[in-house]
Amino acid sequence: MSQPRQIILDEIDRQLIALLQINARESVANLARQLGIARTTVNSRLERLENSKVIAGYGVRLGQRLIGGGLQAYVGIKVQPRAGKEVVRRMTAMGQVQQLCAVSGEFDYVAWLHSESPEQLDQLLDQIGSLDGVEKTTTSIILSSKIDRGQPI
Repeated sequence: MSQPRQIILDEIDRQLIALLQINARESVANLARQLGIARTTVNSRLERLENSKVIAGYGVRLGQRLIGGGLQAYVGIKVQPRAGKEVVRRMTAMGQVQQLCAVSGEFDYVAWLHSESPEQLDQLLDQIGSLDGVEKTTTSIILSSKIDRGQPI
């Protein structure tokens, strides 16, 4: 399998991506109209962005109310040197961990969590904090979403 090649995004690519982040189901005809370019140009740009993995896929995002409400939280995780691989492996098995990202700064990882109740979130945070190699966690509970342009991080 060939590796995706590196591409440079121009202003039309950026506008196209922004429109798709608002509505990934928008028709090619409407995208072309909004961008002031031909449908064939939109199709070829979409194909190029998909082939280069700038656009990694399309999907459905469920609203928090639909997925049963509950709580969403971000947790910063600081790990001991060389413990990251095992921490990631253990967190992969935790179904309430929606996303885990390696980051720069004070923390080594940031995890997006979903739980059904404050008690369940507390148990999950205790579970994460007790993993071998985890030195520190800091949690922020999501109160409301002000801007949502797609998947978290």
